Amino acid sequence: MTNTQPAILGFDPGRDKCGIAVMGLDRQLYYHQVILAEEAIANIEVQLQKFPVSLIVMGDQTTAKKWKQQLSQELSKLTNIILVDERYSTLEARDRYWQMYPPQGIIKLLPKGMRQPPRAIDDIVAVLLIERYLNRLTDK
Repeated sequence: MTNTQPAILGFDPGRDKCGIAVMGLDRQLYYHQVILAEEAIANIEVQLQKFPVSLIVMGDQTTAKKWKQQLSQELSKLTNIILVDERYSTLEARDRYWQMYPPQGIIKLLPKGMRQPPRAIDDIVAVLLIERYLNRLTDK
């Protein structure tokens, strides 16, 4: 990809799995994936090489401090890391999943609140973290 627009990498850290997303400042989504926690740093390195990432935003809950420290130490390209409030992001990500991948077949008949995405949605949480950061910039 030859994109010159700065991108933001969203990172939803977890103990077992993590969500990673890359989005341009124009809010175009370039990449999103759920990966094992032990592969997170290697995956982030790949994204930093592939995209002109100017910033990493990550959730501020559970394992955030440990991950932030680890990223700062291990990433070859030093990038700013900003913590974003991630409260309610999992619930929001569930709704967003169904917007991105509309329910098919019998699942359409289930009430919205009962639909469970058929896969982990940590990557969608990472997308929402980027959007929350961008919204904070444009709300001022």
